Amino acid sequence: MRVLTLGAGTVGRWVADMLCRRRHSVTVVDIDPEKVAQLNSELDVRAIVGSASRSTVLFQADVCAADVCLAVTGDDEVNILAASMAKALGARRSIARVYAPAFQDLSTFDYQRHFSIDSLLSLEQLSAFELARAIRNPDAIPLEHFARGQLEVYEMEVDSRSSAADHKLRDITLPSSVRIGSIARDGRMWIASGEDELHGKDRVSLIGSPEDVSRSRELFTTKADRSPQKRVMIAGGGETGYHLADSLSRRDYRIVMLESDPDRCDTLARLLPDATVIHANANRRTILEDEGAGTVDYFVACTGNDENNIMSGVEARELGADRVMCVVGRPDYANVVGKLGIDQAVSERDVTARQILGYLNEGAVISQRRLPNGAIGVFELEVLEDTAVTKASLAELPFAGRCLIAAVERDGFVRVPQADDRLIPGDIVVALIDPSASDESLALFNR
Repeated sequence: MRVLTLGAGTVGRWVADMLCRRRHSVTVVDIDPEKVAQLNSELDVRAIVGSASRSTVLFQADVCAADVCLAVTGDDEVNILAASMAKALGARRSIARVYAPAFQDLSTFDYQRHFSIDSLLSLEQLSAFELARAIRNPDAIPLEHFARGQLEVYEMEVDSRSSAADHKLRDITLPSSVRIGSIARDGRMWIASGEDELHGKDRVSLIGSPEDVSRSRELFTTKADRSPQKRVMIAGGGETGYHLADSLSRRDYRIVMLESDPDRCDTLARLLPDATVIHANANRRTILEDEGAGTVDYFVACTGNDENNIMSGVEARELGADRVMCVVGRPDYANVVGKLGIDQAVSERDVTARQILGYLNEGAVISQRRLPNGAIGVFELEVLEDTAVTKASLAELPFAGRCLIAAVERDGFVRVPQADDRLIPGDIVVALIDPSASDESLALFNR
């Protein structure tokens, strides 16, 4: 595919190299002549000198023919402007990398929708979501990024004494904004349909607004089985640490954050009123011991420094933390951390690579991912004019057991659809699709 990469810094160069290795046609734009000359000599790319926010430069880079435009300069505002211009000038998909959380805060302004950008990509937020899924359940449906934080997925085990046990899904009264997305039983996972009957020990995924999902959980458990809050200690209050704390339910997790910058502590305390923010250096063993790192269920190191993350993770493991995770940037550290007793290492590059590769699609598919167990595909789809999905209600489409429309974004608002809803051109949907039926299901979205 033809990929236009705007920015040749650390991220831009790495993205260009990764895409070249996969035989994509890559054009890179950067304002620094030295970086451009280095790229042209070392990588099989076409590199151009110029500002990514100028239309003449984008035309020179053949933006009209680009399948995907990735704006990954070091400036958030330039990335948003350049990605918006690329989309308007003819690029089929445009993605902008952003760092500041304000650009993804829908409560103040919807930058993505206003500037007609397909996705705002935050490396820190993606890493946080990966850590959050590892804490909740590694096989959980990754909906946070697709639904832009307006919906959540909660996976839980069905208690045999609960009111939902031994009932078909169509007979279970759930709030209108909650759907059951998947069922796992005896090592097998499948997309839920109304005719499925729940049994004790089944694992189900609830999809919906956080408040309604929280209320719906009572249908699948008994009061005696409701587990106490798990303790999570986060070392580092940067953007990754903030997004991680913000994505974990306050009902299920008690969060303690260690941050060495006093001004950042004040900011975190304001943004995360339910978390305990401590002004402390997580690299010191005495501090970890005093703050109870050895008693937590999860210790997560995301200070922004690989070595500090590894060292604090090792200290937390020795103190007795049940599960230790850390963020590492250097690929050569991946084989080291496991030998040091760290349970899981999340690499910003690996997470971002999977996300970017998921955007390299044709037709109605904006992005796609496959769950780690391979049982379900998660697709972000654009509803196009004159396609089969616009001709009937969701209940009338041949989706049962093969495809579940988990979320619909319309006019900037994301919600869980009802059976009698109809999709209209311009909608963005998140669909869970059985791999064996992906061709038939996706055909309904394409002209």
